[in-house]
Amino acid sequence: MRLSRYFLPVLKEDPKEAQIVSHRLMLRAGMIKQQTAGIYSWLPMGFKVLRRIEQIVHEEQARAGHIPMLMPTLQPADLWRESGRYDDYGEEMLRVTDRHKRDLLYGPTNEEMITDIFRAHVGSYKDLPLTLYHIQWKFRDEIRPRFGVMRGREFLMKDGYNFNLTKEAALHAYNRHLVSYLRSYERMGLQAIPMRADGGPIGGDYTHEFLVLAETGESEVFYDSQITDLTFGDRAIDYDDVAQCQAVLEEFTSRYARTDETHDAALFAQIPEDRRRSARGIEVGQIFYFGTKYSEPMGATVVGPDGARVPVHMGSHGIGVSRLLGAIIEASHDDKGIIWPEGVTPFHVGIVNLKQGDVSTDSACEAIYAELRARGLDPLYDDRDERAGAKFAGMDLIGLPWRITVGPRGLASNKVELTSRRSGESEEMSPQEAVARVQAIYAPVLGQAAPA
Repeated sequence: MRLSRYFLPVLKEDPKEAQIVSHRLMLRAGMIKQQTAGIYSWLPMGFKVLRRIEQIVHEEQARAGHIPMLMPTLQPADLWRESGRYDDYGEEMLRVTDRHKRDLLYGPTNEEMITDIFRAHVGSYKDLPLTLYHIQWKFRDEIRPRFGVMRGREFLMKDGYNFNLTKEAALHAYNRHLVSYLRSYERMGLQAIPMRADGGPIGGDYTHEFLVLAETGESEVFYDSQITDLTFGDRAIDYDDVAQCQAVLEEFTSRYARTDETHDAALFAQIPEDRRRSARGIEVGQIFYFGTKYSEPMGATVVGPDGARVPVHMGSHGIGVSRLLGAIIEASHDDKGIIWPEGVTPFHVGIVNLKQGDVSTDSACEAIYAELRARGLDPLYDDRDERAGAKFAGMDLIGLPWRITVGPRGLASNKVELTSRRSGESEEMSPQEAVARVQAIYAPVLGQAAPA
C-alpha cells in the first residue's frame, strides 16, 4: 500500500479523553474513532490488525478440530428465560422489543443459542464429541465504558462451545482449548498466563482466565514468578491425545496464578518469598466447563450407548479479539508509539523514501516495493513529499516491526538501511539483501519456506 493513497488520519497531539496507552496510541495512529461511549468505528489500519488477530484465532481453532459457524447478534429472550439467566444477567444486557412486541436481546454471550441449535440437530452420542465456535460482535452495557477497546460496550469475541457425553470427555475439550489458546497468544507475541478464576454469570467450577501482565490491567493478580518462564513454542500436539493435552494443562496451571477473586493468601504464602509476585493483568480470554448447567433446563440430551437419554456436558471458551488489540499495545510500546509483533502487524515493513521526486531514489523504492509484494509480503510505502523526520516519526507511531530507508547517499553505494522498530538497531545492506532479510523474518509467520 502506498501511504499517499491510504486513509490514515494520525493525530499529532495526545487525545484528552484517552486514559491509557493503548487508547491514546490507537487514536493517534488513526486506528479507531469513537462514535459514542464504548462504541468505535474501526478505521483501515485498526481493522487490518483486527483481521490479523482473527485469522490467527481461526487457524488455531481449526488446528484443534473446532468447527466455525456464525450466530446472530440479536437473540430471542425466551431462550434466556429457559436457562433462567434472562432476569439474572442484570443491566449489562441490552434488551430490545421489536414491532411485534417480541422480546429480544443483543447477545452478550451465546450459551443459550448454541444449546438450542444443538438440541434441534443432535440426538445421538455417536455425533459426539462436537465443538462449534464463532467470532461475532457482542454487546454489554457497561456502566462506565473506558480504556478504549479494552473495556468497551461493543466488542468482537470468539466464543466456542463443546458438547460431550461425559464429564471426562468435556474436561479433555477444556484442556484442548487451553492448548489452542496458548498457541494463539504466543503467535500474537503475547505471554498470556492461565489463572484460576471465578465463573461469574456463565457459571462452572472449572475455569481459567488468560491474563497479560500490564500496569493498566483491571485485575489484581498473584502468581509464582516461575510461570513467566514457560513458553509453549512450536511443539507439536496431538489434540486427540488426552494425556498430551492434560500434561500441558498441568505444566501451565500447577504453579500458583490467581486473580484477586480466587486468591488464597495461605496457599500463596507457601511459595518461596523471592518468587511471589503481585501485579495487574488484562483478561484476554477465559475457558469454562459447566457440565449440564444449560443442557438440563433446555433439554439438550442425546441417546447414550444404553439407549437412555442423558443431558450433554458442556463448556464455553472465549477470546476477546478486539480487546487483544489493546492488550498487545499495552504490552508492546515505547514513548514513540506502538511496536507491533510480527504476527499481527498491519504491514510487514515500512519503506521510507528520503528524497521523493529523485529519479534514482523513487526507482529504487518502487523496485523494493514490487519485490516485497511479489514475495507475498505486505509493505507500506511512504511516498509522500514530507520531511524525513516526519516520515520517521509516523513510522515509529504506527509501529511496523521493520523499516527500509532509501536515500540518494546510500544508493550511491547500493545501500539501504534496515531498521528494527523494537531494538532501534539499523544495518546497511543492498536493496536485494534487505528484501531477502525481511522475507526470512516473516517466513515462519506466513508459513513460507525460508529463502535460500
